[in-house]
Amino acid sequence: MTRTRPRYPSSNSSASEKPLLNATTIAILSAVFVVGVLVGTVFSSTASLNPENVASREFIDRSAPNYELCAKFGASSTVSDLRVFVTYNPFNVYVTQPSIRPGCVLRRNNWSILEQRRLVTSEQVRDCKNRMNTFGFTGDLNSSPEIECIYQNESADNFFLNQPGTVGPRPETDNF
Repeated sequence: MTRTRPRYPSSNSSASEKPLLNATTIAILSAVFVVGVLVGTVFSSTASLNPENVASREFIDRSAPNYELCAKFGASSTVSDLRVFVTYNPFNVYVTQPSIRPGCVLRRNNWSILEQRRLVTSEQVRDCKNRMNTFGFTGDLNSSPEIECIYQNESADNFFLNQPGTVGPRPETDNF
């Protein structure tokens, strides 16, 4: 009984095949990638910054009253004013159309700015401090601003931070 050996392709046949990615293909793919990144960057950085489209935090920051003061001693904000009417017989709830405008929330250790400008009294500061609140305002501090003692609602979570892939708790600097 004679055994026959299995036939294997010769080593010369694989050498004649072209590699899947040659230098030209790699160069073309790299150029397409770079152009795609550049075009994507251009499109993402051309956000519409008109009042109808508040698309960035920078727009909100620049719209804050007394922008430099707010950025240095607090944080810019949007202020929403609305009224709620509740009837009891029959029970119904009615809400007015909210008005939204730019505002600023001061850090607790910067209230002296309002006192120095005689915009709040020492009694208002004491009352606000006793309730562990802070001050927020809308309008220019130089011409009749609306200043309120406001409460930081720590039970209101930012649900964007609780998404998969986010890291750690909020920093202490978020507390005013």
